[in-house]
Amino acid sequence: MILLVMQMNKITTLILPLLLLSGCQSKPVMLHAFSTDKTMFRNAPTHLHYSESQMEEILASYDHQEPSEWGERVSGVLTSFETAKKEIALTFDACGGPHGSSVDDELITYLINEEISSTLFVNGRWIDENPALFKKLAENPLFEIENHGTHHLPLSVNGQSAWGITGTTSVEEVVAEMKMNENKIEEYTGEKPTLFRSGTAYYDDVAVDIANSLGIQIVNYTILGDAGATYTSEQVKQALLKATPGDIALLHMNQPDSGTADGVQQAVPILQEKGYSFVQLHNQNLQ
Repeated sequence: MILLVMQMNKITTLILPLLLLSGCQSKPVMLHAFSTDKTMFRNAPTHLHYSESQMEEILASYDHQEPSEWGERVSGVLTSFETAKKEIALTFDACGGPHGSSVDDELITYLINEEISSTLFVNGRWIDENPALFKKLAENPLFEIENHGTHHLPLSVNGQSAWGITGTTSVEEVVAEMKMNENKIEEYTGEKPTLFRSGTAYYDDVAVDIANSLGIQIVNYTILGDAGATYTSEQVKQALLKATPGDIALLHMNQPDSGTADGVQQAVPILQEKGYSFVQLHNQNLQ
């Protein structure tokens, strides 16, 4: 019996991290989004709005640096904001891909009807599948549009993996994962996003430094709001009700069969009764 329990615990340990990804895909995949050819960007600078000399400067600064940190809480990753008011930020990822390009219409309708300001971190693949809706959301002042990456990859200079997804493998790929979707968002909206959250929310410290050198802030969270859209509505509600001023909640807007919409609808009125308001991230003092 003891052996059986140990085996079941081991299985649970292996399965739970994979469930956290279901907000973006139903099973882990190994993705190699780019060639490892270091001339890639130099041959297509218009895709990134970079000149050859600019890319050479980035390479010279970071190409030989070795990461010393890896995870969700590495140096330079911002997780909250400074405020003297009872304010929190609701952020919603739209991950894209075969299992992540749906739309939680109930959630979006609720946010609009109740005028709940939110920050949407949108992946390039989700935009490709939902262009009309994306444009409509971007035109609504309730929503701040930020960058959730081009191919939803962990941000790494040497191919480290998180939750079964292989990350970017070089300085060039780090830049591409951020900048290609940044440019796509700017083409749709006329505004350049300045905040970035990677697929899986994992980074190494060199990738974070690269982002900062490009004027991009890396933003994660203090509240795991729906655990990759795997939480029940009650779990979402309870997670949000633990909020304190300056917290950033991570939720998903691309899984209509999850408990996210109902949990948000239960939690928001209670938080409002406690005096909380909901703010976007772009004008906050992030820390």
